[in-house]
Amino acid sequence: MFDEIDRKIVDILQRQADRTVSEIAEEVGLSHTPCWRRIKRMEDLGFIRARVALIDRKMANIPMTIFIAVKAPRHAIEWFDEFRKQIRDIPEVTEAYRLTGDTDYLLRIVVPDIETYDQVYKNLISRLEFSDINSSIAMEELKFTTALPTNYM
Repeated sequence: MFDEIDRKIVDILQRQADRTVSEIAEEVGLSHTPCWRRIKRMEDLGFIRARVALIDRKMANIPMTIFIAVKAPRHAIEWFDEFRKQIRDIPEVTEAYRLTGDTDYLLRIVVPDIETYDQVYKNLISRLEFSDINSSIAMEELKFTTALPTNYM
């Protein structure tokens, strides 16, 4: 489905999505039109979902990352659907995962300070019932990337 040139194009776009098609084409050894067609095909397939700007959290005054481990009070589709709906409405929740093991869900929250986190926490617990919530404040970001490995394409 994808070849080495597609992987190179994706690597470039993941590093710097605002590169022109001509620049990308030159780097991967194609002319403009074939390169554009490959990018367009990946977009049409939904493989390239979006091109976004990554914002510096500290400059945006949201330097704090908090992970919230959630245990559901019961395993029912109604609760799950409501949980999914509620976290979508909280902009500080930037990622959410359903897990195996002792924790049912893991949320990544970004906030400017602990006081704001407390407001987000109170907002969350006012919306739904939880069996347990455990928060962990990230002390240091050791690695952050949005780039996916392309060697599995």
